[in-house]
Amino acid sequence: MAEIKLATEVRTEFGKGAARRVRRANQVPGVVYGHGAEPVHITLPGHELLLALRTANVLIGLEIDGKDALVIPKAVQRHPLKGTIEHVDLLTVKRGEKVQVEIPVHSEGDLAPGANLLEFVQNTLLVEAEATHIPESTTVSVEGLDAGDSIVAKDVPLPKGVTLVGEEDAIVIQVVTAQVEEPAEDEAAEGEATEGAEA
Repeated sequence: MAEIKLATEVRTEFGKGAARRVRRANQVPGVVYGHGAEPVHITLPGHELLLALRTANVLIGLEIDGKDALVIPKAVQRHPLKGTIEHVDLLTVKRGEKVQVEIPVHSEGDLAPGANLLEFVQNTLLVEAEATHIPESTTVSVEGLDAGDSIVAKDVPLPKGVTLVGEEDAIVIQVVTAQVEEPAEDEAAEGEATEGAEA
């Protein structure tokens, strides 16, 4: 995964008022923590951060007090209506270090003929990977699956060096039969009444 560089400044003011001032300047307040170090409060450029976070588990390069740091996003708070980023927690990582992250699961292929629906029980998988080689996502084939079939976590292919964390038999995707809507009883009765009246 490519590393994205972002400019940052250390924050010295805290509280809701300070955070609002940061956001008005199109910046995002954040906290960097990890490796037993004291958390560092920073500000990040809002637009650039928004673009960076479009990539799941993006690797971000920062310069904090003259020192380079590699981080990955751990928690992102967004405005419930605007969708803008309100705050971000970033975890410090090192090259070669393994971290646990959630990666999105996608599907490909066509289901068996018939009125069947694909249902994602889990949209992500918890995996362990090297911090600088976290996959953006993984894709599993659903080709030919029929109603009642399912795919469990251990059946989802993972890139080399990435291992599954958690329950291997947890269902990720299942195929269910589409529900066919039947006419409501009152509508059917109304139809019969109409036919009687016409007669």
